[in-house]
Amino acid sequence: MSVMPLRLEVLDRASLPEFTTPVKRIHESSDVPEFLTSLAYRDIGVFIMQLNHAVCPRRRRDTPVPQTFVLPPSSSSSKQEQHSSISRPVSALQDLLADVERLIERAPPAPGPRRFGNLSFRTWHSLLGDEAEAMLTRGALGETMAAAAGDGGEAARREVASYLLGGFGSAQRLDYGTGHELSFVAFLGCLWKLGHFATDKPEAEMEREILITTYTLEPAGSHGVWGLDDHSFVPYIFGSAQLTRPIDESDPMPLEGSVRGAPKTGDVTKSLVVEDNRQSNMYFSAIGFINDIKKGPFWEHSPMLFDISGVKDGWGKINKGMIKMYNAERPQRAKPGGTVWPVGYRCNHGRAMGSNIAGAVNICNNGWVNSPHAAASTAAWATTRRRNYRRNAGDEGSMG
Repeated sequence: MSVMPLRLEVLDRASLPEFTTPVKRIHESSDVPEFLTSLAYRDIGVFIMQLNHAVCPRRRRDTPVPQTFVLPPSSSSSKQEQHSSISRPVSALQDLLADVERLIERAPPAPGPRRFGNLSFRTWHSLLGDEAEAMLTRGALGETMAAAAGDGGEAARREVASYLLGGFGSAQRLDYGTGHELSFVAFLGCLWKLGHFATDKPEAEMEREILITTYTLEPAGSHGVWGLDDHSFVPYIFGSAQLTRPIDESDPMPLEGSVRGAPKTGDVTKSLVVEDNRQSNMYFSAIGFINDIKKGPFWEHSPMLFDISGVKDGWGKINKGMIKMYNAERPQRAKPGGTVWPVGYRCNHGRAMGSNIAGAVNICNNGWVNSPHAAASTAAWATTRRRNYRRNAGDEGSMG
């Protein structure tokens, strides 16, 4: 029997919660379990699973060829055509990201070689901090914020802007990682709960629009070769979902198999195949970014991803393993005292997406992907990670 996947609920505008600016609430290890049992933790998990399900290929009644959902073309003319065809709420997000990108013109990278990040990033980040709330007053986003509270949306803008700003790295550490990525996911989740994406279109169509037209973020502390990816994790979840076996709208996610015509799981090691697919698929886009910034054999600089590429049961099995890895391993390695964005969560199992999600950002910034202090940067730990992936995916011994 088919069961519709859970979806993140949209808040009733007649009884909205109080909005507050996020503050740090996770100070020590004993604070983490409370967050892991909170509504906030559930909400962020539901939202990620909701988006994951949305981009899985769909069966079609009139043709054996399934419907797939790919990233839009990157040419300027294609972007203009796409912008005119998408919904107003998602178009507003694209406009917001364009405004964010234009700030680079006011803070160009400083010349000369740098051992670490370019110091001009701090200027850019400061500009974004000064203007983030104003950006949320424009167009459809402004209408969403204004409807969120009796103060014209001022408190809601402050809360939501915190996640927007957190989604673009740390000005202090000059880095970007999975905690910042999660902050951007939380920003989208805030907008979903506030009803920003409520239109006449089916919810699944709106979810796909959110992902394939706005989620294009492309570094935080690194484990070097022993981490999955220095910069991101979510694209591997959604990108593998794009290539799984087709389903009907009410079916659960497939646990194995691939859509017809999908690249093979092992093709991530082939640079030409990666280049052919990075413009249309999130998984290959993330692999392509790694290839852009790292040199040498793929198995040498990215052994985790190389190991995963040996899965024999298709992209559905990889998607299953990625979700379990993201959900199970990261929180278990959480530590207090954020390495990037020092925020926390409401202890009342909060009612809105808002500041109660910030604990997840804090956790992710201190988890197994990013923590530079973790005693995990060893080959033995990497071997354990690979073994855990196999066990989580139910595919022990099949990853080459």
